[in-house]
Amino acid sequence: MPELRASALVDAPVAVVAGALLDTSSLAGFGVKVPGPLLCLGDVLTGPFGVRLAVTRADLSGVSAAGDLLELHTDLVATGAGTLVVDRVSWTTVGGVVGRFADVTVGRGMALRVLEKRSASLARRSAELGAARVVVGAAIVRGGRLLAQQRAFPESHAGQWELPGGRVEPEEKPEEALVRECVEELGVPVVVGEQVGPDVPLKQDLVLRIYAAELAGGEPEALEHNAVRWVTAGQLPGLDWLPADRVLVPALQDLLN
Repeated sequence: MPELRASALVDAPVAVVAGALLDTSSLAGFGVKVPGPLLCLGDVLTGPFGVRLAVTRADLSGVSAAGDLLELHTDLVATGAGTLVVDRVSWTTVGGVVGRFADVTVGRGMALRVLEKRSASLARRSAELGAARVVVGAAIVRGGRLLAQQRAFPESHAGQWELPGGRVEPEEKPEEALVRECVEELGVPVVVGEQVGPDVPLKQDLVLRIYAAELAGGEPEALEHNAVRWVTAGQLPGLDWLPADRVLVPALQDLLN
């Protein structure tokens, strides 16, 4: 199976670049049909000539998608100068002399042009997300379970699940905003830890950033939501999450495990 590699250095943290990879708007112009605005584990992408690829990885380490004839892998490596983005494309060559000739003269050149165009698109989106406003969320863990809360409104999202949190005010640090939001939504203080997963794009200039957190006292209550629930790693995929929170399920499972 032929393989083509390309690499580029993006001047942004890994969490930001990983978020840009999840944003399907960066695939515009490549003739790829996607199921939604964000790439999620298990999504099926449809490319030119009916090529279908299933997303097998979408996390801080990068994104992978594979099908019968084509595989795409993007690996992210943190460096002192930014994030190194390493792309790998491999495909199955049609047999015979004609197939090998087409592989050398057409396939490799086309793949290289696509990777170059995509690298430029990824760098632009990473720059936008790096300057975006932030919504914070808390991955509160206790006894190997994660706290989720069920939305009461708006009607379009009522009944779906999300992590506690909210917008960061102009004068606040993200960690300070998260402590405030947990008191307002759950009635409990929390101790904020490290970031979990990538910055997830919500809008052109807005991202969701999740932090690990622990309760500092009290018992969480659903003050602004329908309900709160403690869930295990195995139960996470079965919840009807909001789209942005669903993207983070693999990272949340890693946190619990």
